[in-house]
Amino acid sequence: MTRILFAISALFVASALNAQTPVIVDGGILNGASFARNQAVAPGSLVSIFGDNLASQLASASSIPFSVALAGVSVTFNTVSAPMSDVIPGSATSRSQLNVQVPWDAIGGLPQGSVAVVVTRDGQKSAPQQLSLNQFAPGIFTIPAGAGYLIAINADGSVAAPVGAIPGITTHPAKVGDGIFFYANGLGPVDSAIQNGAASTDVLRKTLTTPTVIIDGISVTPFFSGLAPQFPGVNQVNFTIPAGVHSGNVQVQLSIGGITTSQTATIAVQ
Repeated sequence: MTRILFAISALFVASALNAQTPVIVDGGILNGASFARNQAVAPGSLVSIFGDNLASQLASASSIPFSVALAGVSVTFNTVSAPMSDVIPGSATSRSQLNVQVPWDAIGGLPQGSVAVVVTRDGQKSAPQQLSLNQFAPGIFTIPAGAGYLIAINADGSVAAPVGAIPGITTHPAKVGDGIFFYANGLGPVDSAIQNGAASTDVLRKTLTTPTVIIDGISVTPFFSGLAPQFPGVNQVNFTIPAGVHSGNVQVQLSIGGITTSQTATIAVQ
């Protein structure tokens, strides 16, 4: 009887441990701005990792630089620890989600490569998930995430969307000739090294390659492209809305290194 109870107990413990083992779903590591599938991501950028049993509680980074562990969860890219922004437990209708920064040194400065991503939760490691990294992997932050209104900031701090379009946020259309900026992801190396997880508050860091903004089919060279000072892993692009842009909601794309965003991002112009 003792041996039977021991076997049952061992089986229960093994099942409990297995239930807590984190699992990254196939193709579940996405650009944190565009959520584009089947695409590489860039060192230094934010990514979202989706899976099962990745987190047991909701938590967000409370300080900058981001820590490499949050609520018992950590992530490595080829054994390099990743700064953690958010951990979100799953529900009956959604998978767990982790928002992390790909370490700048994940592929040792190479223009592209493949890394093994491992999530560790309370000591339990996931199976490695292979991920392609590329020097450039542009994405645009929108509301809602992935496709929606560009988080484009007018001179008065409002978002360039139709009035009342985003609950709780002041919005109004931009005008031709206005200088505005928006937030992006994956624009590649910058002109001054920065610590993983840190914000660029010490110096103004510009991208080594300047992207092209395509608004309403018109290509524009931004007057600034670099790291957003207050947000680790986030790029900021400043440009002037050119003549010829139609009024209403118009599409905005970002192109760099031969890669152009395909996500639907719009801005309101009057």
